[in-house]
Amino acid sequence: MVPQSNGVGTNREIAVLFSKAMDPASINTSTFLVPGVVGTVTYDATNMIAAFKSSANYATNTAYYASITVGAKDTSGTPLAAPFNFSFITRATSDTSAPYVAATNLAVGATCVPLSQKIDVTFDEQMNSLTINPGTFFIKGVTGAVTYDVLTQTATFAPSASLAANTTYTITVTTGAQDMGGVPLSPQFVQTFTTGPCQGSGPLPVALCPNIGNFSVLAGSTVTNTGTSTITGDVGVSPGSSVTGFPPGQLVGGGTIHSADGAAAQAQTALASAYVDAAGRSGGTPEAGDLVGKTLTAGVYTSSSSLAISGDVTLDAQGNPNAIFIFQIGSTLTTASGSHVVLANGAKACNVFWQVGSSATLGTNSVFKGNILALASITITTGVNLEGRALARTGAVTLDTNVITGCPVRKALPNTRYIGAGALIASAHIWAGSGNPGARVPQVPILGYGIAGGENSFRWRVRASQTAKTTFS
Repeated sequence: MVPQSNGVGTNREIAVLFSKAMDPASINTSTFLVPGVVGTVTYDATNMIAAFKSSANYATNTAYYASITVGAKDTSGTPLAAPFNFSFITRATSDTSAPYVAATNLAVGATCVPLSQKIDVTFDEQMNSLTINPGTFFIKGVTGAVTYDVLTQTATFAPSASLAANTTYTITVTTGAQDMGGVPLSPQFVQTFTTGPCQGSGPLPVALCPNIGNFSVLAGSTVTNTGTSTITGDVGVSPGSSVTGFPPGQLVGGGTIHSADGAAAQAQTALASAYVDAAGRSGGTPEAGDLVGKTLTAGVYTSSSSLAISGDVTLDAQGNPNAIFIFQIGSTLTTASGSHVVLANGAKACNVFWQVGSSATLGTNSVFKGNILALASITITTGVNLEGRALARTGAVTLDTNVITGCPVRKALPNTRYIGAGALIASAHIWAGSGNPGARVPQVPILGYGIAGGENSFRWRVRASQTAKTTFS
């Protein structure tokens, strides 16, 4: 069960994820129990999720106990080895806030998209998996299968066949998608992309921006600093709340500390989506052991276990400032003391992504370039200079007298609230139409945003009305 961090809304379903496919007939109100509560039970066979929906709202601020009995059986008839018991605590209110799509693995208007591309959308909260299906999440004109990962709150659309070349497609998530409280998605999510092939295009950027915001350091449990570290950008932690060592560490460039707040939570959602995106890239060049002494060009590189950098490795963009480098690392990433990641011929640190299957450790006085997306923890030892981001999903980020210069982000519109791709609401006045300066729009839904070219180049499409449209960059 994955509860809400501030208690379960009184109107929400509770759900459990099984380790294998279960016999749907054995998942019912006799085997999924909440003592003292009358409700209904559903089973999502595609995603192996059972859910209990109370017939009436739960009492507020109350602890409840639930159980899956040994009457629950897998598809071969084998029962659970023992009852699965758990508890949850409700909060003071029901949950009426609408879910939204917080991140995707494709930029708005992306081009040169591979014909085998799967589409991932990550939601800001836990969704009712039965409402995430080919009827609510689809590519127009394309048949495919839809799955939902409860751990990352990410839905995936996998086309049944290769997409057509050089074709523009539209991704849609409808308002039929609902959260665990039955609240529909708002607004509907719509985004387009165009398939390749494109000669020499290389991999697409990992979908990290813009939802990662200005974070240069982000942890799941704690951020701990020793010494006079200097961080350009924000430092945050979520769902943990401990950030220590500032001062003597300092934030420059308008950086802010975010401790278990909404900004840090949204950044973690963006990180989860980006991690899944980076890990899911196919066709990577195998790498193993140590990258020392190598010169690598743009592309995807895959190591099934740990990867080391014991000296210098060069990333060569070959004159392409938008060249993307993605490293998929099955286990740990470790760099030696005094090692260097060297950028050559236009390569940019913010276009380098290190997806780490466990933890990363950067050796003393080393120089590292790129975005570290670690499943567990990141340890940055004494004297390290990092140009990029240190982003840990579940564990800690540990710093010690470091210099971290994050990746620049475009400044937000004034008085603007970012709530996810396809759902940015600007309260700033925007002139609508051409030659009509009198039309001022106090609330403007942004239909989409994303990456055009390099990581920090954004294109925004604004609809002021059904007839007046404008585009700005």
